[in-house]
Amino acid sequence: MGSLKGKKALVTGGGQGLGEAIVRELIRQGCDVAIHYFSSKDGAEALVKQAQSLGQRAAAFQADLTKEEEAVKMVHDAAAFLGGLDVLINNTGDLVKRVWLEDITSEFWDKVMAVNLKSMMVVTRTAVPYLAKNTEGSSIVNLASLAGRKGGHAGSLVYGTSKGAVITWTRALSGELADRKIRVNCVAPGLMLGTRFHNTHTTAESAALTISQIPLGRAGNAEDVARPVAFLASEYDGFITGATLDINGGVYCA
Repeated sequence: MGSLKGKKALVTGGGQGLGEAIVRELIRQGCDVAIHYFSSKDGAEALVKQAQSLGQRAAAFQADLTKEEEAVKMVHDAAAFLGGLDVLINNTGDLVKRVWLEDITSEFWDKVMAVNLKSMMVVTRTAVPYLAKNTEGSSIVNLASLAGRKGGHAGSLVYGTSKGAVITWTRALSGELADRKIRVNCVAPGLMLGTRFHNTHTTAESAALTISQIPLGRAGNAEDVARPVAFLASEYDGFITGATLDINGGVYCA
């Protein structure tokens, strides 16, 4: 695994949940980090202090990534602070709420797609000129979901569709950016307990049923996602691109 020491990484949604665990792992491996957050200011600032205590550069940047102007400014500000970008982790995303087909409005559809897909496009489009400056290569890691593979539980039709699109986006973008030495990969986590996402959208009964069907016999946690993400990020000069790594305890094996 290539060393991340001294690499410059931007993580979206890095103030809580999977994003927070990813940032902690990148800090542990020696990255300088730009931590985007929407509402989790306290979490982002705690991570900044952790990095600084280790002698690494870090700063937090607030933005609503569904607003293009804010997303673009955040990326430029982050790259200016770090002095460039080597790694982009597109982590921001949400189910928003469970809605069944007959109740899906155009407004709800657009909101979920904006949070999970359009924001990723805008951030990536803005970051690529910085990533492309690295002669040894750069790395993008996108966060999809097991819902993007299997469709998700009832009421997550729009979310599952958006996360399936993230997987296709990853595959297509990897080909487009290959000649610029930018690798693009994706992870698709399953049930990861202890995160705000599942605390909000998954009942105890649903979690118990899901766990009973996981071959490895347990739910995942945020660190189970952070380690593979850091591996894909550290392979900035590697040979893996266009891949989706399933992190689900064996529920789905592509």
